[in-house]
Amino acid sequence: MQESGTQSQAPIEEVGGQILDQFDALVPLVTGWGLKVLGGVLVFIVGLMVAKSVRKGLVTLFDQTEMDETLEKFITRLGYYAVLTLTAVAALSMMGIQMASVLTILGAAGLAVGLALQGTLSNVAAGVMLLIFRLFKVGDFVDAGGVSGTVDEIGLFATKLNTADNIQVIVPNSRIYGGTIKNYSRNDTRRNEIVIGISYEDDIGLAIKTIESVLDADDRVLGDPAPLVAVSELADSSVRLLIRPWSARSDYWALRLDLMRALKEKLEAAGCSIPYPQQDVHLHKVD
Repeated sequence: MQESGTQSQAPIEEVGGQILDQFDALVPLVTGWGLKVLGGVLVFIVGLMVAKSVRKGLVTLFDQTEMDETLEKFITRLGYYAVLTLTAVAALSMMGIQMASVLTILGAAGLAVGLALQGTLSNVAAGVMLLIFRLFKVGDFVDAGGVSGTVDEIGLFATKLNTADNIQVIVPNSRIYGGTIKNYSRNDTRRNEIVIGISYEDDIGLAIKTIESVLDADDRVLGDPAPLVAVSELADSSVRLLIRPWSARSDYWALRLDLMRALKEKLEAAGCSIPYPQQDVHLHKVD
């Protein structure tokens, strides 16, 4: 009886010893991985705090400048996520994960996404350039991307313009930045150009004096630069006079419309005529 009890205890002791051996082998492994995971979590927490500090610092810095709000948000988010990305890479490296293969996969995925969204990314790049170089701002009247209108919003993907008849047009930024841009609101003064024809029988000197008197009577016409009144062309049906008065940008259209009427009325009152296009037909009698 004693021999059988002794024999039954032997296998139990062997199993217990094996479990203890396995536990002793797992302790260093679990401890090592636990320390790595804990270190990675701590690195990520610290990086998250740094990213928030960077974002807050950029917001404070941009509040002291006149940078566009859209560009401020873009740069702030870019800085925030850049710090988070570096933090994630550092945390995974501390956990013992080989980052070479991960970065290779991310690079291939980024290349595929970039090729699929190259049109969108080109709009984003163009939007950033428009915001950085400030080629125009909200409220400017521009001719850009084949559309003329007042700038309502400059986004990262597209720019919104309101046309003269109050129709909103959305133009992709790549189309604007890759073409010619005319900003009618950038300079404080603008020059009108009006062409009026008088008859060949009219007194050119009298017509020029009449036009100059109309310009002098309008306070919106600037004296510097001085307005120009001269003969521009001897056309088929009339002598064409070129009129170039300067004014403030805000007075451009109102001055142009008022001058068109005033010039016609004053020239006719002075005895000058504004001829219609005409042709002279000569008939010869043939025997």
